[in-house]
Amino acid sequence: MYLAEPIIMSTVTSSLNRWQKKELCSFFNNANLSLLFKASVHGFNATTFHEKCNTQGPTVIVAYNKSGYVFGAFTSKSYAQTGQNVVDDKAFLFSFNDKEMKGDPLRVVSGNPQYAFTDNGPNFDSLVFLYNNTANAYSNPGTYQFDPQKMHGNDLQLTECEVYRVDRCTGLYYFKPWRNVQWNSEQALLSTISGWKPSVSSVKQARILLVGPVGAGKSSFFNSINSAFKGYVSSQANTGTAGTRLTTQFRPYYIKPSNSVTHAPFILCDTMGLEDGVNTGLDVDDFATILKGHIQDKYQFNPLMPIQPDSPHFHKSPGLKDKIHCVVFVIDISRKANQLSIPQLGLMTKVDEACPLVAEDLKNVYQSHYINKMMQEISSQLGVSLSVVVPVKNYYQELEIDSQTDILLLNAVVQMLRAAEGYFDDFYNPEERSE
Repeated sequence: MYLAEPIIMSTVTSSLNRWQKKELCSFFNNANLSLLFKASVHGFNATTFHEKCNTQGPTVIVAYNKSGYVFGAFTSKSYAQTGQNVVDDKAFLFSFNDKEMKGDPLRVVSGNPQYAFTDNGPNFDSLVFLYNNTANAYSNPGTYQFDPQKMHGNDLQLTECEVYRVDRCTGLYYFKPWRNVQWNSEQALLSTISGWKPSVSSVKQARILLVGPVGAGKSSFFNSINSAFKGYVSSQANTGTAGTRLTTQFRPYYIKPSNSVTHAPFILCDTMGLEDGVNTGLDVDDFATILKGHIQDKYQFNPLMPIQPDSPHFHKSPGLKDKIHCVVFVIDISRKANQLSIPQLGLMTKVDEACPLVAEDLKNVYQSHYINKMMQEISSQLGVSLSVVVPVKNYYQELEIDSQTDILLLNAVVQMLRAAEGYFDDFYNPEERSE
């Protein structure tokens, strides 16, 4: 998703062309730019720069030269004309060349985390704009290390210099992931999962219940997990598109051992999707009955009536191994689960469709402000800690598996097993410990 058109200030308009806007958008996600300052109109000097740009919050400077370079600097801090050095770990310099459209934009962060810019003007030490109140820039790589040719083509005479306020700053790109993921850990994750055992000897496999609205990707998630274990894309569970219900039964799905995994210590239980309206989708009483282990495989849900004790699919005396040990959900259906003290985990699917940064590279999932914001909203709505909200990408059109996709999926499974272990802690008995 690209940025909206900059806000027009009277007759002052942006000099960015369509391609330049697109390149600038590659640094931001889900944000708007508001034009604050245009040197050709307001003057090439620091005084009017501060008049227009002080106390505006996050801003981005955009400079232009005759060589076709568009370069500048971003800071998440406000200018205040204090003359002091400003600390901002989100600040960076950038550049892209209008004549070389194939290359990725250049982005350079400060080598000194205690320094971003000096607040006496647009002064980023290694790159100073409106230098000596003229239509020039000063360049001397140091605090910010860059190749001058790649940054501005060694052309420091400016044809224009603009400053934009970056609105809705939650859409910015984090330079350091806010949650660490080892992107080469696929085999280690498979080994960890294969070696996990419930601490209660009467349970051999953790039963994990997937609950969510129609089209949320519950069945696709099982297929994706199964694919990660098999080593190729698998489609055991029927899946539909958003708004299309295919799962109408209670189905426990088992992961078969493979060359990578000798034992899969969990079962993923799929259910009918949740739907708006009366007598549609999974009945909340059926949900509670599933948690207690009463509903057996292939029970056909009836939205008009919950399962009855005389049903042949009703398990009258379930043991601990038949109960649900972890609930994975994407919407607020946690109230009854809370009453039964069952650990819960939020699974956020389709992250690649939600954020263009993630679509470009799945490794950006924990560097996207937008994904972080969505995870915080899910955490708040479900009443769970952010630490148990995990993003994943399901396989839905791919013919071959992808290691980055697998790693997110397998990390989600590890978190589910850890949550289930918390459930077993309530039944801990040293004499019944698994060997």
